Amino acid sequence: MADEDPFALPDGYGGTRPPEPDTPYAIAAAGAGDGTFAPWLDPADIPGPDTPTKPTTPWWRRPLWLKRAALAILAALLVLLAWLAIFAPVSRTAQPIVPPQLTLASADGTPFVRAGAITDRAVRIADLPPHVAHAFLAIEDRRFYDHWGIDPLGIGRALWSNIRGDAGLQGGSTITQQLAKITYLENQRTIGRKLQELPIALWLEAWLTKDQILERYLSNAYFGDNTYGLRAASMHYFYRQPERLTLTQAAMLAGLMKAPSRYAPTNNIEGAQARERVVLAAMVDAGYLTPAAAKAVPLASVDHRPPPSLARGSYFADWAMTEARTERGSGYAGEKVVTTLDRKLQRLAEQVARSGAPRGAQVALVAMRKNGEVVAMVGGRDYDASPFNRATQAERQPGSTFKLVVYLAALRSGLTPDTLVSDTPIDSGSYRPSNAGGRYRGEITLRQAFAHSSNVVAVRLYNRLGHEAIQRAADELGITHKLPTNASVALGSADLTLIELTAAYAAVAAGEAPVEPHALKRSEKGFLGSLFDGRTALGSRTVEQLRDLLRAAVNTGTGSAARLSVPAYGKTGTSQDSRDALFVGYAGDLVVGVWIGHDDNRPLGSASGGGAPARIWRNFMAGALPGAAPRPKPKPEPMPTPDITLPEGILPPEITIDPDQGIGVEGDIGGVGVRIDRNGLRVRPAPDARPPAASPPPVPAPADGN
Repeated sequence: MADEDPFALPDGYGGTRPPEPDTPYAIAAAGAGDGTFAPWLDPADIPGPDTPTKPTTPWWRRPLWLKRAALAILAALLVLLAWLAIFAPVSRTAQPIVPPQLTLASADGTPFVRAGAITDRAVRIADLPPHVAHAFLAIEDRRFYDHWGIDPLGIGRALWSNIRGDAGLQGGSTITQQLAKITYLENQRTIGRKLQELPIALWLEAWLTKDQILERYLSNAYFGDNTYGLRAASMHYFYRQPERLTLTQAAMLAGLMKAPSRYAPTNNIEGAQARERVVLAAMVDAGYLTPAAAKAVPLASVDHRPPPSLARGSYFADWAMTEARTERGSGYAGEKVVTTLDRKLQRLAEQVARSGAPRGAQVALVAMRKNGEVVAMVGGRDYDASPFNRATQAERQPGSTFKLVVYLAALRSGLTPDTLVSDTPIDSGSYRPSNAGGRYRGEITLRQAFAHSSNVVAVRLYNRLGHEAIQRAADELGITHKLPTNASVALGSADLTLIELTAAYAAVAAGEAPVEPHALKRSEKGFLGSLFDGRTALGSRTVEQLRDLLRAAVNTGTGSAARLSVPAYGKTGTSQDSRDALFVGYAGDLVVGVWIGHDDNRPLGSASGGGAPARIWRNFMAGALPGAAPRPKPKPEPMPTPDITLPEGILPPEITIDPDQGIGVEGDIGGVGVRIDRNGLRVRPAPDARPPAASPPPVPAPADGN
């Protein structure tokens, strides 16, 4: 039996087995029983004893589906790594997750608004008392230093607690996962977010140490009451640095993690203390405290010392905050940012804007220096009622204030303020606007047309110069909007913001463009800096011609209500159906734009740019510029009273006022009383005057014939 061939064929199977029957071909072929091979096989195909055996197939030559699966897994890993590198850069965990608190101050350094979350510098685990980290680890992630970013035991424990319904839903997230969530993901409890947490947590564990992960989590976690980060929370609730936190204070802060807004101790001290007890119990379970030590810990109390209260917003502050965030708002600590706001001019702007606007209408005012420094801004009647900024956000039709652009294009084409143009009705073409009030002046100068805001002249100039010339002029003055290609643009039908329009007028005042409105002080540029700042001189001749036109509009045209005692330059504007009324101009170093209108675009009635807006502009300039207030017209000197000597016998008259007879004048002339009233002239004889003697009867003439 020991020598029995295991490959022997049973009796009756037939044939003789070829030597070395190592292949199925030989076995299949040996079955005829007569010593011949099976007829369906070619003997040449049957490997013989000298045929080499086939080697084992390497993995890269195995079936195609295995190759594809391996390549798909490799591609998925590469895509995941690329996604993590692009959308989850590790450096972001060292940055604040919310913008820090900024305090804006006026140009004189006086704070006027504070906005943003309460944040402070990051913490270092090595500098904190051990009980601070222990409190957070006990309640948040006890196995933090043992797992690799994902804790299967913690997930299983949370799942079992949820199935049993113990103490509400349990998340099972590690501190690493929570750092991934607050840094990169939305705060939503969804399966998709959980699936995103897992690779990010592994990614962070691969690049950061455990202490770094814990530090960055504590420096960004939300602690309620608009406070982010352990240092900010420690100062906010206990007025002490986190390096000096006591055990009871650390336990209370750790307890806030479950529901920061609900348990914030400034609003809910009882709830915060109840959570502190839970943390102390967790520290006992984790082995950080003995039961006796935990029982001896007194509950924490709050020492909240808020800074002086400031407004949380204003029209100017909301606009300036974006610029401040871009230039200064980086890092954890809050910062004080000095702006260009002039407190005196801001108060003046609010006063004149709200008192001068028609009842029920909204009003906006923006005042800037020639270099673009915004010194005052009013975005509406009441910020608390409507924070929408009509000076920077509302795009409205500028009306005839846009004619500045049209006339700049005309001057660029070679016309001058003295060029004669036709101010007569347009009787051809599809667009035939009329002048306000239907008044036409015939052949007038360009200066007169601008001063009296002739619509027909502006349209004729547009048609003569072409749209491209008008667009170039708008671009030159810094207007970024693309203008519609129709002649109504000449009358201000393209929507613009008030601040953009005012900046275009500031370019004329400064003699160079564009002027960029800004809220933060900028350093003065040197000679080389001015060569590469992107601004271009308008040309002294063109600037003087534009000033000539603007001066005429105030002195002799539609802007006469804006006259000052100092040279003033400006233009009125009224959109179709009086839906918008504007006045924009400059005097001294100030460029000011004023707009009134309704948010729902209702007509203003009979209002026009030369009315309320011009008066608001004048009143602001009169209070802002020394000596600019209009001088009152001199009163005519009273006529000297002649020294009249009445003739003898004429007494001075006596004037009487009677409710029935009205005013009467009564006097005495030579003893005869004279009265003049509404009934006419009456004469009263003197008391001692005698009636004249009667005349004797006539003597009859003698009869003829004596």
